[in-house]
Amino acid sequence: MIELKNISFERNGKKILNNINLTLETDKFYVITGPNGSGKSTLAKIIMGIVSPDKGSIIFNGQDITDKTIDQRANMGISFAFQQPVRFKGITVYELLKLANKNVATKQNACFILSKVGLCAKEYIDREVDSSLSGGELKRIEIATVLSREPKVTIFDEPEAGIDLWSFKNLINVFRQIQKDYHGVALIISHQERILNIADEIILLEHGEIVAKGKKEQVIKDILNPDLIVAGGENNG
Repeated sequence: MIELKNISFERNGKKILNNINLTLETDKFYVITGPNGSGKSTLAKIIMGIVSPDKGSIIFNGQDITDKTIDQRANMGISFAFQQPVRFKGITVYELLKLANKNVATKQNACFILSKVGLCAKEYIDREVDSSLSGGELKRIEIATVLSREPKVTIFDEPEAGIDLWSFKNLINVFRQIQKDYHGVALIISHQERILNIADEIILLEHGEIVAKGKKEQVIKDILNPDLIVAGGENNG
């Protein structure tokens, strides 16, 4: 379980997050959504330790991790998947999975993990993680590296960014499988309706504050309310 207590963050004199209080429970699939500049990605990066809050604390399974580094949080079981996966010329998919988790000792282990994200192992296991792979393929390989570590908290920052419609459909299937099998806290930053529809709970941010949180049936009405959200502004997530 992750608890955010009174989290605030400013950049260049602009308040990005304002006194965020949020509890994310184990075995739940959350989606954080909201207009550009609402603070979605910033909040995710604060949980991972990529950005430090100006105020507040982060509690992970009863332990204060506010001052923990990214590496320390990763070792504790918190993982982060970026909007744009990194390409590694000269490194194969199998080697990347071994780097992500030393327990992926054999190609059979790696093939099992790739199957979880809908990739045929025979076609991908020996391919290099380079420009020959599409954006959708890279996304699924990155998710495979995250899942290989069996994290307790998994954060996906706008996973739909930069992929085509066909890849997006495959990605939805991957997330449905994660929701079914994964035991931990899963958090996705997204504004895509099809991702919102598979959430256990939706968290709606506006102007750096939580304006709604709950079951999708409850929150979707707020999302569709034109008087509640005004999109635009500087894109800070």
